[in-house]
Amino acid sequence: MTGDLIGGQVEDNNVNFLAISPPSPVSMSCPEKVEAAVDLIIKAERPLVVVGKGAAYAQAEDVINQLVEMTQLPVLPTPMGKGVVPDDSPLCISAARSKALQEADVILLLGARLNWMLHFAAPPRFSSKVKIIQVDICPEEMGNNSASGVALPGDVGVVVSQIVKNIKSRSVQFKFSADSLWWSLLRKKIEANVQNVQAMSNDNSVPLNYYAAFSEVQRAIPKDCIIVNEGSNTMDIGRTMLPNIFPRHRLDAGTFGTMGVGVGFAIAAAIYCRDHWPNKRVVSVQGDSAFGFSGMEIETIARYHLPVVIIIFNNNGISYGIKEDTWENAKKAGDLFITVPPTSLQPNTRYEKLIEAFGGKGYFAKTKEELRKSLQSALKDQTPSIINVMIDPGAQRKTQEFFWLTKSNL
Repeated sequence: MTGDLIGGQVEDNNVNFLAISPPSPVSMSCPEKVEAAVDLIIKAERPLVVVGKGAAYAQAEDVINQLVEMTQLPVLPTPMGKGVVPDDSPLCISAARSKALQEADVILLLGARLNWMLHFAAPPRFSSKVKIIQVDICPEEMGNNSASGVALPGDVGVVVSQIVKNIKSRSVQFKFSADSLWWSLLRKKIEANVQNVQAMSNDNSVPLNYYAAFSEVQRAIPKDCIIVNEGSNTMDIGRTMLPNIFPRHRLDAGTFGTMGVGVGFAIAAAIYCRDHWPNKRVVSVQGDSAFGFSGMEIETIARYHLPVVIIIFNNNGISYGIKEDTWENAKKAGDLFITVPPTSLQPNTRYEKLIEAFGGKGYFAKTKEELRKSLQSALKDQTPSIINVMIDPGAQRKTQEFFWLTKSNL
């Protein structure tokens, strides 16, 4: 951008934002293809609706909720598709994600790419016989990484409206049975996973595991807050432990898994909320490694006095760290460079002191009670704050059915 553009000024009343950025035109899909898609859904034994962030961007939540309520189909959101169908809906089956993706025979994919976040729709994470109905605004996404059973290019909201209209026009109203074997399998998996997570959440051992810490965060934060979530285990576990009831209320590393965007996201969200939702809070939950990429942007938060609450899950490393006594022994032996993994960070770093340097409030928590009190205090205050909560360096996600697959090892 040129210097005169950056330094120039213009009167507000001379700017016509609508003229500069008119609403984008919306497009429909071929009615015959919509008919074929509905046929697939009705005949499916194990149907699944996957809601991506494209559906959230399209502001298609009303018609998507109309569709799933009418059909009673199970719904799985992608991370930033969370909230389009509320996470507390009985139709949301996030707790059975692996089971749902692996065994679904027909998937209605709404505004989500079949990239690494959905395992490229490849076996063993997906059935080799799955038929995918792909709804996307970008025609070039059709058949990308996996052949589409039916390709429905177009605006997500408009195309879903077409699907709803087609279902309603049928002589027999379609509604997927709540007593089906598919729903029975999904509920059984959800119950098992919920019990597993609950056991870890109830663990008061120090240092804390991720689920114990997240359970306190989950209870404390407002249901309508903007959640920024970034890290490795912190982000992966946060996707399941931090519910979204409203669409477009979650920001994370997204499609490319880019670390370092969390604090910037929090700043942008806080500025927007200040002007449009003055009572809405912005809560950023980050791993210590993720925070390190752009942590000094807290100066911007403090300079503009943005009431952002940053919660750092500090496990002394990237994915995992080492305990303080191991670090000290290596330090005394003079072999830090030899015995300490490069993914380890210095143990018990007091990140909360950084915000104090800029006039904000810092909190240090090792126990669930200390975390609870820190959260209560930070959320009552409008001062920028950091809560530095210590996590067991060896803590990991709950046992996974599959290793995370990339395109190269499928």
